[in-house]
Amino acid sequence: MARVGILTMSDGRESVHRDIEKFARGVEGDLAAALEAAGHEVVRAREVVWTNRLAVSESRRVADARPDLTIFNIPVWAFPHFSMLAANETPGPLLLFSNINPEQPGMVGMLAAAGGLDQIGRTYGRAFGDISDPLVLGKVEAHARAASAIRSLRGSTFGRIGGRPMGMYTAVSNPDQWMEKFGVDVEEIDQWELVRRSENADGSKVTAAREWLETHAAGVHYDGDRLTPEKLERQIRSYYAMRELIEEWNLDFSGIKAQPELTNHFATMDVTEAFLNDPYDWDGPKEPHVCSTEADMDAALTMQILKKISGTPVLFADVRHYHADRGIWDLCNSGQHATWFAARSDDAAENLRHVHLHPEVFFFPAGGASVHHLAAPGDFTFARLTRLDGRYRMHVMRGAFERYDDETNEGLMRQSTYEWPHAFARMDAPAEEILSRYGSNHIHAIPGDRVEELKIVCKLLDVDYDGFGPAGNGGAR
Repeated sequence: MARVGILTMSDGRESVHRDIEKFARGVEGDLAAALEAAGHEVVRAREVVWTNRLAVSESRRVADARPDLTIFNIPVWAFPHFSMLAANETPGPLLLFSNINPEQPGMVGMLAAAGGLDQIGRTYGRAFGDISDPLVLGKVEAHARAASAIRSLRGSTFGRIGGRPMGMYTAVSNPDQWMEKFGVDVEEIDQWELVRRSENADGSKVTAAREWLETHAAGVHYDGDRLTPEKLERQIRSYYAMRELIEEWNLDFSGIKAQPELTNHFATMDVTEAFLNDPYDWDGPKEPHVCSTEADMDAALTMQILKKISGTPVLFADVRHYHADRGIWDLCNSGQHATWFAARSDDAAENLRHVHLHPEVFFFPAGGASVHHLAAPGDFTFARLTRLDGRYRMHVMRGAFERYDDETNEGLMRQSTYEWPHAFARMDAPAEEILSRYGSNHIHAIPGDRVEELKIVCKLLDVDYDGFGPAGNGGAR
């Protein structure tokens, strides 16, 4: 959840301020209580701002707590220059809020403050209404979640394991641009570290992990060639090597190249990537660690934002095939869907009972296990950061995952690469629009409707929002 700062603005005339201060404080109290009840941490200014000096000193006091979002609460007529002065001392995301009460001209005060901020080019958001209304609280929370997501990027480190995979320009981003725009550093780590460190993994823990998978997965389909207990243990060792790198280099999120060096001569990273992205592994519950396959940097950045918004694992998939007769997409990729997507349960065993470990296919001579399952049905928001002529944009669309009867599911999965994880997605945008404009072979998703949060993220980051279908704006900036 987010840390939210609140400053309440008032009238600059002392006699007027004395008469309205109690009302203004009451609105602030209701706002703070609603946010705290929703699980957010609230930092309130000590005094209501009614002088220019208080505008500066109180905003600095709140800013010292490093809130993810600062709310200027304007429930009454408030001198607009208080908001201008406070904004100058508030470096992070900003939201103007008014309760819209006919007894007090708070709406007038909010619009006057907004106009001033527009004139100086300050980015901010607006929300208004009775905070007890779930729709109003939802709007404020959307700003809080979006602000928290982008603030969490600043000062974070992405671990890039390996270089560009198989000539993919879309998987490589400019570290200078990432630092300047998102505040993210990129740590380059050679894939040899995974090979070298995997040999040092605790053998008893590796064996226990293999046995856990054999016990809880729907099937571990050893074939004596591509998938053997030894090769599965090599993949588990790679997972422990990656956990060691994350700890040693303080990596906040990461990506692994894998192809072709590891997939040809060592093992695939499917097990490693799937369980890094999961909220558990064989050792118990844990925080999901975003890890993109093929070291796709903009994929990982998108996933990190989506994870911070939703608090759930994030899907990574190829836009593999469109079944025109059914109007659905098969989102399928050899790297990872976190096993959580198989049932979206807090219980690892419930998810794993839908997961099969199959021998890797001919693309990957080194072998190992492919993590196969079919994503559970539900509503989703899909997104992907891409670049158009060097400028970042975010593709966004709504849709849903579907499942059918067992025979249909099996038949559809076998039309592509059966052994890989699948998600059958019905998008709200037409296929023609997606195939005409979508700028990547990879796509990412989280449960629910998160379009509003992503619009706010784009505004705060100065990224072009590019919506598809009902979520869209025709690609307009």
